[in-house]
Amino acid sequence: MTEQTARTSPRFKARIAGFLYLIVIAASTAALLANSALIVSGDAAATAANILASEFQFRLSVVAILISNAAYVGVTAMLYGLLKPASRTLSFLAAFFGLVGCAVGAAATSLYLLAPMVLLKGASALGSFSPDQLHALTLISLRLSGIGNNISLMFFGFYCLSLGFLVIESTFLPRVLGVLLAISGLAWLTSSFASVLAPSLANDLSTYLMAAAALGELAFTLWLLIVGVNAAKWHAQAGAA
Repeated sequence: MTEQTARTSPRFKARIAGFLYLIVIAASTAALLANSALIVSGDAAATAANILASEFQFRLSVVAILISNAAYVGVTAMLYGLLKPASRTLSFLAAFFGLVGCAVGAAATSLYLLAPMVLLKGASALGSFSPDQLHALTLISLRLSGIGNNISLMFFGFYCLSLGFLVIESTFLPRVLGVLLAISGLAWLTSSFASVLAPSLANDLSTYLMAAAALGELAFTLWLLIVGVNAAKWHAQAGAA
């Protein structure tokens, strides 16, 4: 009975959510670093050569993205239950944004990242295309993957923004974490919409926006993992709700 109570306690759920969130951050960062080392902007031939020379690394980046999205589904589920005492409606809305972002990220991003393997290694079925055309299609596919990622970031931006408001409204987590999460959400939303409305501006601001977004999510993750929540205040707010 004691073990079962521990596993269903809000502090335990918080630490599970923090652990899964850490997997999300680590896997997505690994995928970003792996791909950035292979993709040469504006040079389709060099990009194709890098992918073929490091095929296993490229495939691992796709696996990392899938793992990241799977872990994010777990984060969304755990945080829905954890933050529901603050606002049942907003917690449900946040979970909706999180799950849609995961679906878009796993489907669009991974699909377009796997397409280069078909284009570059399916010579027998694509004999009507020249190598230059296949290389160009590969680069287009990678750019479409980036567009799919930006769309998923829009939903994740709304998710982080909703989480920020939920944490601010809660009594069992520090409000400063809610402010940082709200900043993260605004950073992701700015990056996502700027990539559509003003791509050059988005490129110029990408480093600063990613840093702002990462700060809030990493702080929230570490707090959940190390500290958890104030169980007494959580139960009090859950009872009041």
